[in-house]
Amino acid sequence: MQLRCLIVEDEKLAQDVLKKYISLIPTLQLMQCCNNASEAISYLHSNTIDLIFLDINMPELNGIDFLKTLQNPPHIIITTAYSEFALDGYEYSVCDYLLKPIRYERFVKAINKVTERNKQLSSAENPIQPVSIADHFFLKEDSTTHKILFTDLLYLQAFGNYLKVFIRDSKTVVTRATLTEIETQLPETLFLRVHKSYIVAMNAINKIQYNQIFIGENVIPVGTTFKHEVLKRVKRQSS
Repeated sequence: MQLRCLIVEDEKLAQDVLKKYISLIPTLQLMQCCNNASEAISYLHSNTIDLIFLDINMPELNGIDFLKTLQNPPHIIITTAYSEFALDGYEYSVCDYLLKPIRYERFVKAINKVTERNKQLSSAENPIQPVSIADHFFLKEDSTTHKILFTDLLYLQAFGNYLKVFIRDSKTVVTRATLTEIETQLPETLFLRVHKSYIVAMNAINKIQYNQIFIGENVIPVGTTFKHEVLKRVKRQSS
């Protein structure tokens, strides 16, 4: 994205130098060149600018006084022949201070400061939001909808067009759904398909013996085609 630039400078030679430098940097777009602060104020009433190159020593209204008139100033780079004004400029959070005659490499350094500040402001306005990970899903049983916490779920068993969901504290929910439909709502890291008719919660497994998984008093068969994946997952999580 290009930065829209405004030059506020009463010296023709300094204007020409800034115009040339701006034209050499693709991320900069010169919108207007003003000979004094009054022209700049008039231009800013109806135009939006991202960066102002501002001379301090100007007739009528100097650069510092001009800064005081801006309620929401854009990025400011001060350009002047008078180094004693530097501290005054920094009181208004200018991005950089360029002393005339301005060298191109110093100009580029100032633009890099503006770019970095722009990134920081953008990050502050649009902070990265933490990813919210669901800890539950909903199941409908007749006219009731149950909220099922993943941590409470023991295992699921398919039978016909229905599904039995076994929850801690001996609670069972029966819903009209397929195992495959519910499987898409379960985190892969917490649950494991062990049979064409069963999905178990990994943290609910008490032991695995031969082709059987024991969850409390319940015995879950391990299907032949699922055995390799079951053993691999158990080995991975126990290592």
